[in-house]
This record gives sequence, structure tokens and C-alpha cells, in this order.
Amino acid sequence: MTVPSEDAEAASGKTTAAGQPRIGALVRARRRQMHMTLQALSDAACVSVGYLSQIERDLAMPSLGTLAQIAQGLNAELNHFILAPAIDTGLSRAGERMVFSVGGSPVSYERIGADFAGNQLSSFVITIPAGHRSEVFSHEGEELVYLLEGEILFGLDDDETTLTHGDGLHFRGIQPHYWWNRTDAPVRLIWTGTLPLFRSRAPLPSETGMPQAASKPATTTKTKPHRK
Repeated sequence: MTVPSEDAEAASGKTTAAGQPRIGALVRARRRQMHMTLQALSDAACVSVGYLSQIERDLAMPSLGTLAQIAQGLNAELNHFILAPAIDTGLSRAGERMVFSVGGSPVSYERIGADFAGNQLSSFVITIPAGHRSEVFSHEGEELVYLLEGEILFGLDDDETTLTHGDGLHFRGIQPHYWWNRTDAPVRLIWTGTLPLFRSRAPLPSETGMPQAASKPATTTKTKPHRK
């Protein structure tokens, strides 16, 4: 199992009941370490300033994908912020996979994608509890969702559709999207995408001795909370 760095755990000062470090304190500590304003992180991660502020104050809990965008913007690995398994084999068996979550989020993940040189896909079995509604996502790459159990409302661009057992949806990640479990039962689905999640980060200029290039502002749609 890969765990956050000691600096990350020290920065949080506390953990959730499940033993996960508090996301907000870790994000804020890393941002300050990088000498970034909220606006600079917003531009780098394509996540709105308002939502970042909510995350840092533990008023909102990001999805795994949104946290990956934030980690990229902070030039950190996702494992800096959460306790998650490292998988070096392509075979995973039901009942043997580690279940993890982001901070205190009720959404749980089972990783089924492996780590190997050149891999392009990330894949998880995700369990979404009754009543849970995600933030609105928009990011690089493409995604494929396949429903294993339950029924979920999926918003894509300006359309909403209901997915049930056996339904699938393949789309570009840049399209604004969200999910909402409006039922009284949990939903299980397989999510597969090209959004980099547990791949190693690029080294910092201070680690390579190379001068740091000026960053360019992002132009993609920013992740934001869903407004009812």
C-alpha cells in the first residue's frame, strides 16, 4: 500500500474516522508550499476558486477525479492526499481489493487498473450511496461508465439521462458532467478513463536543476459545485 508522505500527514494535523488524512489541510499546506494563490491553483487545476476554498475549509469533499486535477495543479502525486492501493498486477479479484475513499466522502472506490510503464487507463469500481450528488466535472481525456447495480441520473452537457443495470456511457471528459443517485439504494458502476490519477508526477524544477518555465493559464471549463 502506498501512503501519503510524513510531511502531508503532519500538515493535516488530524484524520477522518476511517484513517484518511483531512483533504482540506493537505491541499492548503501544499498550495502554500508551492507559493500559489487560490487563483493560481484554480488556473492550473481547472477547478473554480470558490470550490477550492470550500475544499480547503473541509466544507466540500472532491471526487477522486477532481482531487487528481488539484494534485496535478500542485505538481503532487494523488497519494500525497489519500491512502490508496498501488497495483502492480493486472489481475484483481472480487473481495480482495482494498476499498478506499477521498477524505470523509461516502463514495467508495476499488481500484482495478494496474500500474505499468506506459499505461494510459485508470479504472475503478465505484459505489455511490443513496442521495449522493457529485460536483460538475470537466477535464481532459475520455471516460466510460458501465452500471453494475442500481439506477443513477447522469448529466452530460445540457442533457440528463437515467442509467440502469447494464447501461454504458462513453464521452469526452471536457464535456461538463455529473452524477446523482436519486434512489434509496446504493449504485455500483465501473468507471474507466484516461484522466491521469496515480501516475507519477513530473519532477519540480528545483529537483532537476532546470529553470522553471512560465505557466500558461488554463482554458478548459473549471470543476465547480453542482447548483440545485
